[in-house]
Amino acid sequence: MALDFTAVKPDPALLDLPWHVPLEEWPEHHLAALPRGISRHVVRFVRLSGQVIAVKEITEPLARREFQTLRNLRRLGQPAVEPLAVVAGRVDAEGNPLDACLVTRHLKFSLPYRVVFSQRLRADTARRTLDALAVLLVRLHLAGCFWGDVSLSNTLFRRDAGEYAAYLVDAETAELHPQLSPGQREHDLYIAHGNIAGELMDLEAGGQLDEGEDPIEIANRIMHRYDLLWNELTGEERFEQGDRWRVDERIRRLNNLGFDVDELEMSTDVDGTSIRIQPKVVDAGHHSRRLMHLTGLDVEENQARRLLNDLDSYRAATDRQNDDEELVAHDWLARIYEPVTRSVPRELRAKLEPAELFHELLEHRWYLSERAGHDMSIEDTVADYVHTVLPDRPDEVAVVGVDTGEIPIRAHLEG
Repeated sequence: MALDFTAVKPDPALLDLPWHVPLEEWPEHHLAALPRGISRHVVRFVRLSGQVIAVKEITEPLARREFQTLRNLRRLGQPAVEPLAVVAGRVDAEGNPLDACLVTRHLKFSLPYRVVFSQRLRADTARRTLDALAVLLVRLHLAGCFWGDVSLSNTLFRRDAGEYAAYLVDAETAELHPQLSPGQREHDLYIAHGNIAGELMDLEAGGQLDEGEDPIEIANRIMHRYDLLWNELTGEERFEQGDRWRVDERIRRLNNLGFDVDELEMSTDVDGTSIRIQPKVVDAGHHSRRLMHLTGLDVEENQARRLLNDLDSYRAATDRQNDDEELVAHDWLARIYEPVTRSVPRELRAKLEPAELFHELLEHRWYLSERAGHDMSIEDTVADYVHTVLPDRPDEVAVVGVDTGEIPIRAHLEG
């Protein structure tokens, strides 16, 4: 009986693997020593053509279904492992049929949850790890994906400079729909709560959960974070023209929840404006690199995040979502950023570097707009800021070049 290969990018080296042998009996020289999570199926990491693949033994209908679901999730830009092939038609040396295999690319630097939690993480780092799962679930639901078996075991976590991103690794029960109903979302959350609480109880029994931590309460917190993010992302906010400060307030609330805003979509109608914001988990330094690419401004990460938020607001307010991003950024730089930073009297410009000055002006404008209940013009904002705030600030440029030998350095360590 001939093997049946269904592959995205066929690799001839796949033919050299011992498909006639049950996966749990594959020779050690084919395998890669990587941490594996808990699975109801046999899973092995295998070296192939200088890379590592994950092979899961599963029935052919499930293998083909999961293969297609993972491909569709990847097309939608969702965080999921990359499917490579389905190998069916397997038989052993005596002609007995064997289950098919689903082949996926191993997600580099990723860890199953048991390995992550075995490192005795600080409480804040553990919280952000679980927040990553909440973000993943929200993103999948927004894309119309009903997971059906939400759990820590079916998730991989990838660490980057102390941050974590979550990826779907098991899509056996996942279904894609144009849009999820409230009932589908609630059912997924019900499954998630039960599975996560149970997995954390296992960690607690094994001494891998900090003393005093309640698995049920942690599962409750994940659901709470999901609800907060879902409501912020899907709740439409209507306001009159000229209330741009409300857009900044919406972004600020998401930032306070610990989520970055990657996209800002606004649509206008005869009654006003509605907002929809979508999050994206980003790598460390993402904002400063993006701003440098778009504008040439070389600033700190938090400054870049703030400037990019204003750039995205400008893009939406001028109805240029479909225009080339670099062209919009050039116009924002020429019409907003540079005129605003140059509008401060020359004798006061040494108080702050331009990016920090622009950030503070945006903060001051938001404060004035909130107090007034409507958008304040940038001209009025600069005038008020220059008159009431900036004169009392020290000249930051004056500290450049001083002896820094006695300035204390604080190190932020992640567990």
